[in-house]
Amino acid sequence: MMKIALVQLTSSNDPAENLRLVEGFIREAHAGGAEFVLTPETTNIISCSRKQQAEVLHTEADDPTLVRLRDLARELKIWVLIGSLGLKTGDADERFANRSFLISPDGGIAARYDKIHMFDVDLGNGEVYRESSAYRPGVKATLAKTDIGNIGMTICYDMRFPDLYRQLAQAGAEILTAPAAFTVPTGRAHWHALLRARAIENGCFVLAPAQCGAHDWGKEPKRETYGHSLAISPWGEVLADGGETQGVTFVDLDLNDVAKARAKIPSLTHDREFEPPEA
Repeated sequence: MMKIALVQLTSSNDPAENLRLVEGFIREAHAGGAEFVLTPETTNIISCSRKQQAEVLHTEADDPTLVRLRDLARELKIWVLIGSLGLKTGDADERFANRSFLISPDGGIAARYDKIHMFDVDLGNGEVYRESSAYRPGVKATLAKTDIGNIGMTICYDMRFPDLYRQLAQAGAEILTAPAAFTVPTGRAHWHALLRARAIENGCFVLAPAQCGAHDWGKEPKRETYGHSLAISPWGEVLADGGETQGVTFVDLDLNDVAKARAKIPSLTHDREFEPPEA
């Protein structure tokens, strides 16, 4: 058995304040016995302004949030998944990276993953997102083989692309992480269903720490995110739901449940080649 903790945040456009907040929740999680603590997507910043991001963000090599959370993992001797950080990349077009980090108890970076699928959508009523205008997409899936399990790393909008999760599971993933900053309309409609489906299809635990509430992101109206951080079993059961407010949600995982679920429905081994339909 392993006790994990999902940290739910309402990040703002102030990285220093967000770091103070997340450090407090990680310490609370450790005090509650968690061996593995996960934070949401864009833990360090939610901002409406690319200019403001350029002023306050850093590269991976000198990002204060990454430095501090690595030190904290080392101090507390726990695993930490930083759901993602906005980071400067040095790219010619000045786009940032949306990068997730798995930090080991010695403070080392065990794995990193850049979000592959960009959230470019028009939800109606003036709610428009063009993530690819500020962030450049990643190109490589990440599976981290650790002493707490094999962890497949994804971020938010990735969850709508089941092939990514299937490839991670077929490569050996037992736990799939899906930190997110999900919108409220899509959250109400799809959040639980998508994450339960990814768990069921792959016989994996799914851990999805989320942003929640109304964010001070530099303009009105404030951006709102759905919350409801979830831990889901390999059989598709919701083991924990973080609700709609900031805080820490605990849950115990038994990795033996992965093998049990896959023995009942061994669909990961039943792929067959077929001809695609005509376009």
